[in-house]
Amino acid sequence: MYEDMYEDEDTGGPRIGRIRVTPTRVILLIAIFGSVGFGLYTLTVRDATQIPLLAAGLTLLGLVFGLLTLMGLVSTYRAGAAEEAIRAMFLAIGSGIASIIALGCFAGAVLLAQLWTSGSR
Repeated sequence: MYEDMYEDEDTGGPRIGRIRVTPTRVILLIAIFGSVGFGLYTLTVRDATQIPLLAAGLTLLGLVFGLLTLMGLVSTYRAGAAEEAIRAMFLAIGSGIASIIALGCFAGAVLLAQLWTSGSR
């Protein structure tokens, strides 16, 4: 049943299980690990630049999760158009979680930026 649906689609290229490895996914995976690593690094810095570095790390992490949200939105639309309701539902839930994380990171970055500017006066 599902084999017929994907006959016209180019199924070539590397895969990990059922997940196709694309340049966008690889770049976002690297960006997630890089931004989390940068955030963990900023926790070890103990000088006057720690708060701006934390704000920058949270901003970067928020941007990455925002891009994950957009990718999830497009994937949800495609799954819905292909009448894969369960897949579309789980993609929508994942996109919602990614958007909550992104907005939380942005809120944390704004709070840290305000804390840093109020403390420097």
